Order: sequence, then C-alpha cells, then structure tokens
Amino acid sequence: MKMGLKGKKHTQAGGTRSYSSGFSMWSKLQPKRTKSRDYYNYSDEESTSYSGELSHSQFNGPFSMHEVAKGETQKIQNRWLFGNVLDPQSKSIKRINRIFLLTSSLGMFIDPLFLYTITINSKLACLHVDQGFATAVTVLRSLVDAMYLWHIWLQLKLAYVSKQSLVLGGGELVWDARDIAMHYLFAFEGFIFDLFVILPIPQVMIWIIVPSIISKQGAITSIMPYMLAGFLFQYIPKVLHLFLVVQRMQRVTGYVFGTAWWGFALNLFCYIVAAHVAGSCWYTLGLERMEQCLEKQCALTPSCSIDYVGCPKPVSFLGKQPYTNSAFLAWGASSNVVDICFSQDGSMVWGIYNWVVPLVTDTNGFQKIILPLFWGIMTLSSFGNALTPSNHLVEAIFCVLVVTCGLLLFTMLIGNIQVFLHSYTSRKEAMQLQMRDLEWWMRRRQLPTRVRQRVRQFERQKWAATRGVDEAAMVSELPEVLRRDIKRHLCVDLVRQVPLFDQMDDLVVNQICERLKPMLFVKRETVVNAGDPVLRMMFVVRGFIQSEYRMKNGNTSCCVLGPGTFCGDELLSWCFKKPPVQRFPPSTCTLRTLSNCEVFGFEADDLRYITEHFRYKFANEKLKNTARYYSSNWRTWAAVTVQLAWRRFKKQRDERKEREKSGLLYTGLNNPAPEEVTQRTSLGMTEKDRLRLYTAMITSPKPQDHLE
Repeated sequence: MKMGLKGKKHTQAGGTRSYSSGFSMWSKLQPKRTKSRDYYNYSDEESTSYSGELSHSQFNGPFSMHEVAKGETQKIQNRWLFGNVLDPQSKSIKRINRIFLLTSSLGMFIDPLFLYTITINSKLACLHVDQGFATAVTVLRSLVDAMYLWHIWLQLKLAYVSKQSLVLGGGELVWDARDIAMHYLFAFEGFIFDLFVILPIPQVMIWIIVPSIISKQGAITSIMPYMLAGFLFQYIPKVLHLFLVVQRMQRVTGYVFGTAWWGFALNLFCYIVAAHVAGSCWYTLGLERMEQCLEKQCALTPSCSIDYVGCPKPVSFLGKQPYTNSAFLAWGASSNVVDICFSQDGSMVWGIYNWVVPLVTDTNGFQKIILPLFWGIMTLSSFGNALTPSNHLVEAIFCVLVVTCGLLLFTMLIGNIQVFLHSYTSRKEAMQLQMRDLEWWMRRRQLPTRVRQRVRQFERQKWAATRGVDEAAMVSELPEVLRRDIKRHLCVDLVRQVPLFDQMDDLVVNQICERLKPMLFVKRETVVNAGDPVLRMMFVVRGFIQSEYRMKNGNTSCCVLGPGTFCGDELLSWCFKKPPVQRFPPSTCTLRTLSNCEVFGFEADDLRYITEHFRYKFANEKLKNTARYYSSNWRTWAAVTVQLAWRRFKKQRDERKEREKSGLLYTGLNNPAPEEVTQRTSLGMTEKDRLRLYTAMITSPKPQDHLE
C-alpha cells in the first residue's frame, strides 16, 4: 500500500531537522536508539559504520520526534572514544567474524605446540628448550593474538542485542556508542575474558620460567607439571571463550558460515584439535617420566650430579651445547642412561609412553607433531582400547580422561559429522531407493524394455536438473511476498520474451509468473499428439521441441521451438469464446522433444482465470495483431494463403504472356480470333483457381481466436 507523505522536503541547520506531520504516525513506531534485526535489511553496499543524523536516517528511516529534538546529542551517542558504531549484520562484519573464528580455531591448534618445545639432548642426557621450534611457535601465537586484539577493538564499538528486547522476541540492537563500550568492558564474557585468553602465559613459561628452573638446577622434574598446568589454565577457558563468541555471533546474525560443508569441516577440525591436545599431553607426561628416570639413574651413579639433568645452555638451537667437562660427557654416554632411559626394551616400564622414548630426543619438529597427533586420533577413535597403562596413578588418571573425552567427542562431533554427511547424501539415497522401487514395479508389471529405458532416462534427467530438490514444495513454504518475488525473478524474462505478454503491464505478468510450473521432458518424447486436448501452454526454458503440422493433403509442416518460444496458443482462442466452452481445444500439431527440455507450464484453468479477470487488457488492436502474428495456426493459414495467391498470380502472369504470344502468331482465317482464345483460356484457368482456392480453404481453415 502506498502512502503519501506531505511535506517530505526538510531542512537541516544546526544539527536539527524539521519534519511535517506526515511523519507523526511513524514517530510512534520508531524505537529509541535501538534497531530490530527482524525488520531491517541491509544491502551489500551499506557502510559498516555511521555517525551523525544523516547516517542514522539511512538506517532507521524517519526520526521519532524525541530523536529530532536531540540532534546534537545523537551525534555524541553514535560516536564515542572508540569511533563510529559498527553494524554486526553488515556484510563486512560478517566476513571479519568468519576470519576471526578461523583464526581462533587455528590458535587452538597452535597453543599445544608449546609443549613440544621442551626436549632432551641425546648426547648429554639433559633437558633444554628447542630455540628454533619455540621461536616459530611464538611467532604464530603472536599473529593469532594480534587478531584477538583487533577483535577486542571491534567489540568496543559493535552494536549488541539488548536483553530487554528478547522478552518480546524482537532481538533489537543497541546503537548507543557509550552503552556499547560500557557493556563490553564490564560484561562477564566481555573485555576481561577476551584479554585473559591472549595473555602470554605459554611464552612466559617457555622463555622465562623453564630456562630459569634449568639454570638454577632446581626441581627439574617439576618443569613438566608446571608447563602442563599453565597450558590447561589458559587453554580450557580459551575453548569456552570460542564457544561463547560463536553463540554471540549467532544471536546477532542467526548464522556464521551457513553451509553444511563448513559445519562438516569445523567439526572434523575440532576432532583433530582434540586429538592434538591429547597427543601433546601424552608427550608431556612421557617426557616427565623420562626426567624421573634420568634423576633416578643419576642418583645411582656416583660420578653424577643432579645438575647434569639440566643442560648448561637452557635455550639452544638444535640442542647445540657449549663445551662441557668430561664428567658431563661420561654421564650422557653411561650405560645406565642409554640402556634404561633411552631404550624401549629396557628395565624401565613405560606403559602408554612407550612411543615417547625415541620421540623426546628427536630434533625433527614435524615428526614430534605428527606422531602424537596420530596417537591421539587412534586413542580417541578406539576409546582407549590400545592403552596398556602401568601402575602409576597419574598415568591411570590420564587414561580415564582420554577414554571419557573420546566418548564425548564421538557422541558430539562425530555425530554432527554424520548428520552433515547424511544431509548431503540423503537426497541421493532417496533417489536410489526410488529407482529400486521403480525397477521392481516395472518388472512386476512386465513393462516393455523401451518403456523401462524411457522411465530410467526421465529419472536421470530429473535428478540432473533438480538434484532431488522439490522446488515447488520448497517455494510454497516461503511467505507469499517472497514467493512472488522469486517466481517473478525466475519467469519474468521468459514471459516477456513472448510477444503476446510483452505488451502487458506488470500486474498481468506477475499473475502469470505466479502460476507457472516447472516441467521436464526427456529427449525424443512425444509431448502432445495432434488431436489431443491442449491442457496447458508451455514456455521453453532449455532444449528444443519440434512442432509438426500435418495437413489433410498429407503434407507436413515442421518448425523448431527453442528457448524463449511457446506453444499451446490454441488455449487463447478457447479462453475468449463466448459463451465459455468447457471442452478443451484439440491440438493442431504434434510436439516432440529434440533434446532434454525444461519448460514452464501454464495450465488452462490459470489462463482462463487471467483472461477473465483481465479481459479489458486484451481488448487492444495491437495486442490482437501480435497474438495472431505469433500464433502457429495463424502462421500456417497465412502461409497457405500467400502460397495460393502467389500461384494464382503466377498463372495469371503466364496467361497474359500466352495471350500476347497468341496475338502475334495470328495469321489467317483458319485460326480462331484472339478474343476467343483469351476467353476460353481465362474460363479454364479461373475454374482451376477456384478449385484450388476451395481445396486450400478446406485443408487450411482460417483460425478463430474470438479476439474481436
């Protein structure tokens, strides 16, 4: 419904605007500093920020009278210390959210890598930090933290959903810049939580605390428990933070990625990350067991000092250590260390850490990541069936946690993956089941082989065109306005290509588009036989259809209908007959498909509805001429009429030449007079022409379209 607004023109001065009373009704409906995500849509060209009254009007339409009176105040509210307020529903912000979630997921994989930076020198049997691996992991973590800082900066000026609006189900956004910043700074899951997850706890542990413990030759066996505790102290809240961020984004935009393949990939990545965390903890506990073994063997060796368990250089590249004394070298090469602590087959009972023994002395960082990752996937997938723990308490507790996490992950993540895969393959499985049912039914009814091939070809063509999607059912569930716009987008260009409807206004064209139904025909199929009742008009979208018109003298006239053409125009004259005729008109031609075709069908009842309700639209001389010009029946009749006229003209021209020739050859009394020859010839040719005319009129009657 269109509404006229008087006095739409306004003035702006000093930050205030004056509006006429035409906006008084709208002012009662406009919210104060909030905006509903359910009733406002944004285009792709919309800006992600706005300031002042002009930008606010682009988003909220007409101002309320309260907002107009506070023009300058509104400028301050829409822009504060951190800049312009951002729209969380804009396309750019959605893209930034996806990038942030992907970066956060990558950060969940990077944090466990800090546990692999601590290793053992195989020559000196001492503990140290791998400088090259630690540097690479620190750089990656810093890049992820930079993305977190950018996310924090955006949250300080990003509109949020008001909880008060959720009571009424509106889900409105708060646009006040000061309220947005304060809400984020003091919220439980806001600024403090975001800042906590980027604290450099792993970096401090690797570069400061661990080297300090090694240098002071303190309790080296406590390094791995401290390292594992510091890692879990930040990693578990970080996982919780990621889930809260996803929920917050979904609460504003409704979805984040929006496709099943993204859900499948993210669930699979979460499972891999969980296996990666389990593998890194397994490596850390195994390294602790090796440290205990080294301390025990050092205590049993008279020439060994407890200081030898820690390397002289705590942070070294590829385990390169400075020159040490002979006692240190002898300790690293002693048989107790090599045969017991560095051997999988020694007297030391390793339990589930048997694979860790050769891994902790390996300088290949890639191998350190892959083998624990494989162990984690294998253990979680088998629910710990491959675990053979020893009698150590920590090892047994770790096995219990791994098995429990494996059950939970399999139930949640793998279940989600199965749901996504089933949603992708369900239509294909339904099609295969339908094909099996069809095959059984055709065998039971003993259908001919040719008919069975046609049925199979139709099902394959239907699957190739629709992929099992029921377009009609899917569109019918949408709102009426949206359904009308979709049908218009799909059909308006096709309908406009028909000259008969090209001259109609949008009202008639929209009604036609709403009633078009998609149809499929396979190659070399007979759509309509001559004489069959015409049930619908068909508009060709894709493919080619051959129209065969057989006349009573046995001749056949053929034409090919391609994309943009139509057939079934016999219904036009049937719809305009007075009084109305209930019997459908017979088809004057045979339609056969030359290739796989997709058409839109316009049923006869729908066409009659259009012609009855918009009959005044067809009372147009130009429209009648257009309908007759593009009608196949009128074209056939016109072609026969033109051919007959041409033949009659040609005969008359030959007669005239013959008469002229006969007049020149007249020589004597024995020959008849030219007038007599002309009279007899004219009478004979006129009789033949009259017979030919009657024959043409009988074999090709003039169509009756009742458009007068």
